[in-house]
Amino acid sequence: MRINLVTIFPEFFASPLSVSLVGRAIADDRLNIDVHDPRDHATGVHRQVDDAPYGGGAGMVMMVEPLAVTLDPLAHTHRIFFTPSGTPLTQATLDRLALMDELTLVCGRYEGVDQRVIDHLIDEEISLGDFVVLGGEVAAVALIEGVTRLLPGVVGNPASTEHESFRDNQLEEPQYTRPADFRGWQVPDVLVSGDHARIAEWRAEQRRIRTQSRRPDLLDDA
Repeated sequence: MRINLVTIFPEFFASPLSVSLVGRAIADDRLNIDVHDPRDHATGVHRQVDDAPYGGGAGMVMMVEPLAVTLDPLAHTHRIFFTPSGTPLTQATLDRLALMDELTLVCGRYEGVDQRVIDHLIDEEISLGDFVVLGGEVAAVALIEGVTRLLPGVVGNPASTEHESFRDNQLEEPQYTRPADFRGWQVPDVLVSGDHARIAEWRAEQRRIRTQSRRPDLLDDA
C-alpha cells in the first residue's frame, strides 16, 4: 500500500513512522509513505498557506491554492480529510481502507481548510472522535497504524486481528499472562484449567459483560 501524507509539518511523522510494526512494514516495502508539503506550492516570500476567513471570525484558514496544487497529482487516489465534522473512524472503516492500493491523508491546521478543497478535492471526511486537536497529523498516525496492522504479512499472527475489540460489535475480553499469582492478584482459575471449552465460554461471557458495561451502543448497533 502507498499512503500520501499532505501536511505542513512533515517532521511530525519522523518518529511514528520509524518504530514498531509501521517502521518494519516500511522497511519490508509492504507500506510506502510519501510526504507532500503544501508550502512547496505556496507563493510569496513567506510561502503563506493560510489567510483570514471571508466574513471575519477568529483564527486562520488554510488557503485553497497550495492545497489544490498539492492534491491535483493525487486525483487517482482515495483522498481523506481529517475534521471533527467527519464520519467517526471505526474498525469497519479501517477494514475497508486497508483493501485500497493508495490513500492520501490530508492534515488540516488552524480553523480548517477552504471549503472548496473539501467540495472538489476530497473523497471522504473522517473524524478521530468528538474532540478537537491542533491538526490532522494525530488522526493520520492513528489511521496509518490501524490500516498497516491489517496489511498481509505485517502482524505475525493474522488471527490476532480477527479476535479483538469491535469484531462482532463487542469489546475484547480481559487478558492475563504469567505469573498466575502476583501480589495475591490471581488469574481467573478457568484460564489455567486447561479446559478449552470452558475458557471459550468464559471469554465469550466476558466480551458480552464488558461491552454491555462500557459500550452498550455497540450491542444496539448489532
